[in-house]
Amino acid sequence: MDQLKKNILFYILLLIDFYVIPLFIKDTGSSMIVMLMIIPLIGFITSIFYGIRNGFDFWYILIAALLFIPSIFLFYNASAWVYTAGYAAVAILGNLVALPLRKR
Repeated sequence: MDQLKKNILFYILLLIDFYVIPLFIKDTGSSMIVMLMIIPLIGFITSIFYGIRNGFDFWYILIAALLFIPSIFLFYNASAWVYTAGYAAVAILGNLVALPLRKR
């Protein structure tokens, strides 16, 4: 529970990323820009800062993927399930990029 309280800012940023940013989708073109560029970029940057603060954390990656799943039903269609794995991969990559930057 202390770990959740300590890192709540990162989870709030992911919630904003997955649930507020899609509100700006107007058409197919903007949808592709949001889902392929903006959401992964914000997730990647958030994962880097999380990794710098906490190191590599499997639970963060799992939570990032799980937080995206309800947004599929709210904003997208069934074809968006593949993005769950993609955003988890972005979180892994961000955590790995942060490893050499982490203060011990």
